[in-house]
Amino acid sequence: MDLKLGDKAPSFKLATDSGGEVTLSALKGGPFVLYFYPRDNTPGCTTEAIAFSALAKKFRAIGVTVIGLSKDSPESHDRFKAKHALALTLASDPETKTAQDYGVWVEKTLYGKKSMGMERSTFLVDGAGKIRGIWRKVKVDLHAEAVLAAAKLL
Repeated sequence: MDLKLGDKAPSFKLATDSGGEVTLSALKGGPFVLYFYPRDNTPGCTTEAIAFSALAKKFRAIGVTVIGLSKDSPESHDRFKAKHALALTLASDPETKTAQDYGVWVEKTLYGKKSMGMERSTFLVDGAGKIRGIWRKVKVDLHAEAVLAAAKLL
């Protein structure tokens, strides 16, 4: 799926860390950030999660919820959050349904080998459920700050 600015955010219902659950319908009414990342405890993913977590208070101050999403299990997310003292919700998409709906489950090439994987991508969704920001093939340096700046404009 090739989502564009202004499109309705695809629906989701996902298990989260700490035995919770997050759904699109529960988030409606308030803006949120949904960032997709490949895997817990890898260098880029850890840097990105720490950056979003460091800005968590600033996101909350403007009423924006931040959710990280990977294929990892909620138990893996619990360990990842505890290890790095993360202050955000991490959702689990083991069947990659949500990743496919958002068009971020893609073919990747690593050392000449092709496989399916999560493309590091971020979506900013407004309170009405419309996509207001899309970042694909994210480079983690200063990414969380760029998303926060865009969120302040909602």
